[in-house]
Amino acid sequence: MRKMMKSKLKDVPEAEQEKMIGMIEKNPELFQKIGLEVQNLMKQGKDQMSATMEVMQKYQEELKKII
Repeated sequence: MRKMMKSKLKDVPEAEQEKMIGMIEKNPELFQKIGLEVQNLMKQGKDQMSATMEVMQKYQEELKKII
């Protein structure tokens, strides 16, 4: 999983990559749930940025706990 994440984040600075990967490793279920909800909103016609922002706001408290 780490290799896949690094390839997806190749344009992100190394320190930020490690921070993001660390967050995902702490609570992979939350990030899986976020990803699925973003995909569902995109299927309903929302653009990726709007869908992501909407879902991230929904899970804001949970995200704060793992930062």
